[in-house]
Amino acid sequence: MIIITAPPERLTGEVTVPGDKSITHRAIMLGALARGVTEIRGFLGAEDCWSTVECLRALGVRVTLKGRRLFVEGKNKKLIKPAKELDAGNSGTTARLLLGILAGQDFQATLTGDLSLQKRPMKRVIEPLQQMGARFEGDAETLPVTITGGDLEPVNYQSPRASAQVKSAVLLAGLFADGTTVVEEPYRSRDHTELMLSRFGARIEVDGSRASVQGGTVLRSGQVRVPGDISAAAFLMVAAAIIPGSELLIKNVGINPTRSGIIDVLLEMGAAVELKEEKSWGKEPVADIMVKGNSGLKGVKISGEIIPRLIDEIPALAVAALVAEGETVISDASELRVKESDRISALAGELRKLGADLEENEDGMIIRGGPELKGADLDSCGDHRIAMALAVAGLVAQGETAVWGAEVINISFPGFMQSLRSLIMK
Repeated sequence: MIIITAPPERLTGEVTVPGDKSITHRAIMLGALARGVTEIRGFLGAEDCWSTVECLRALGVRVTLKGRRLFVEGKNKKLIKPAKELDAGNSGTTARLLLGILAGQDFQATLTGDLSLQKRPMKRVIEPLQQMGARFEGDAETLPVTITGGDLEPVNYQSPRASAQVKSAVLLAGLFADGTTVVEEPYRSRDHTELMLSRFGARIEVDGSRASVQGGTVLRSGQVRVPGDISAAAFLMVAAAIIPGSELLIKNVGINPTRSGIIDVLLEMGAAVELKEEKSWGKEPVADIMVKGNSGLKGVKISGEIIPRLIDEIPALAVAALVAEGETVISDASELRVKESDRISALAGELRKLGADLEENEDGMIIRGGPELKGADLDSCGDHRIAMALAVAGLVAQGETAVWGAEVINISFPGFMQSLRSLIMK
């Protein structure tokens, strides 16, 4: 449980956020498939990333942590049959991307996860991998699932949704196919996999929402520097934006344009957000983010092509909408219903306890800013992003707000509350 006792006067200071979770997962996986040792600087030591590490260790990969540097001894795409089930924990990224890698191995393996992950849809990944030649046992809908890989054929896959996890699974499987594997999406999803594949020497081409990879390439090990996670930074950004007088600098955050929708929306709402010290770490753009609080936020519409660029940040933006003038309408975001929780239902139910004026739709919600919020006992719903969103909402609610089950925040942002409390000026 975490408790917010009263609204702070303002937030002020400078912080860093943990390494990007998406980039960390991919660096570990491609390091495992490369030839030689890959050094990952700024490794995110969160539970989801440790799930990836432990699965790869079970597949014969030696992984060593020294300080904040992780060393992955690559197997040149030849993993070994695991002696037991592979447990992805709560991590959908681990599960879906690992299925793409396992599709290219000449052995059978069983992949499972915790009770929450076992409810999340896997068919969206399994179907294209079956088209490539991987064989599955189980209901081929959810975990646990048993996969037999090897002898893959390239595929030209038209994905019905913009999903970086689906795209990544197919591209990773494409590394093992004889020929060119293509994935086309209705909108462009986050492109960390494409950038990382290029960094490791894969022959990959990207044209808008179309990505293709040539099979048979030897991947090269090297050094990967992981920027701060914008999905983690989002909650601190919103906290500063909604409390007048705040001034927050978040150092070295990844601002990949396929992930930076939160910045665009906050600017549209009238928030004072500025990028400083822009640079590149490898192929990823990085900057310091300055946010100043004001009382002039306004409601906006969030839908369409921007949704894949901020799907994980919608819980944070919903909190910003609570104090914005007018309506904020979120739509085209039905993917939120199959995350670690049903985030639409969870947000609506918990924010109403604070006195929020909102209505839930099938693919989003309508939030009417303005009502005075009052502290309440809230439930994280077992979801790290819901827990952080509720903690931030507690900053603008009168009285005491308690968030139960907040330990799930460690899945993506260990030290979140310490960072938040370090910024509070009373």
